[in-house]
Amino acid sequence: MTRTTPARPVSVEAVFPELAPYRARTTRLHPRPGRPGVRDSHIGGPMLWPADEPWPLCHEPHPAEIQGYDPEEIRGARAAGVGPPGRPRSRARSAADHGPAPLVGLAQFFRRDIPGLGCGPGGTDLVQLFRCPFTHGPYLERRYHLRRRRAARTERAERLLAVPPRAPLLRWEDELPEPCVLHPEEVDTYPWAEGDTLPASLIARIDAWDDAQVAEHGPDAPSYQYDLSIPPGWRVGGYPSWASTGPMAIGCASCDTPMRLLLTADSCEMDGGSHSWTPLEDRDPLLKGRASIRGGVSVVRPTRLRFGRDRDLHVFVCPVESGHAPRWVLA
Repeated sequence: MTRTTPARPVSVEAVFPELAPYRARTTRLHPRPGRPGVRDSHIGGPMLWPADEPWPLCHEPHPAEIQGYDPEEIRGARAAGVGPPGRPRSRARSAADHGPAPLVGLAQFFRRDIPGLGCGPGGTDLVQLFRCPFTHGPYLERRYHLRRRRAARTERAERLLAVPPRAPLLRWEDELPEPCVLHPEEVDTYPWAEGDTLPASLIARIDAWDDAQVAEHGPDAPSYQYDLSIPPGWRVGGYPSWASTGPMAIGCASCDTPMRLLLTADSCEMDGGSHSWTPLEDRDPLLKGRASIRGGVSVVRPTRLRFGRDRDLHVFVCPVESGHAPRWVLA
């Protein structure tokens, strides 16, 4: 089934013609629980991985957790609609956890499926995203890994990996992605209106318009940030959102070039303020607003993943030198 973003409650360029030069395209991925295959673009499904290639590992020290969640029990509990049981780690398992930890495959995207993904270095057209299942340091930082491939060459591998290394007991249930199929859709997007993302006079006009909308229509009135600029959820390209941090200048650590947003991973597909972006196919046509959303957790939190405290994970890449390391920004 396709997913269709409703028309915006207000034509943003009719209200703010100055935004026309800033209009860009972003691809909403619209993940929904399903059974993706190894050759599909997906979140949480099986990775296209040659059997003779080492699986990515995190070699940094990891904390010795005394309790965790078994991935298979998480899957069983989700299928039953209940919370997974936590279990203590055995001494043998705790000792093993001090070694390198297999990364958890979060997502893979083929250029043939995702408008706007673009080619990477050397004609690579497959992006794979991984995360260490453990946190690092006193600030509970995460470690991510980005792998880019040429899809056709990988698909011709003599053997593909059938089963990835077993993930260790996970600290939180939301470390494990729910397998999701994607329903890519391109939509218009405009910059976050704060700091120096737009001219100061235009941001002032946007703020004044938002205030006037609330004064006239109440708290459910449309606003620029929530309803007109950047859609929520997983998306490729477009503009970063800065709800938690405020705008940040993201430069390449190697050459200091301003970096390009590759993709955004979101903890939620919508929240109380961004529900106007909910696709038509996930709405009851007889109801309005938040009350019209149907599908429950499979629509609101389809991937079951969490990034920080329900923030966006922006993945930036260097536009000048493809070999430079990406940057991972929670915002």
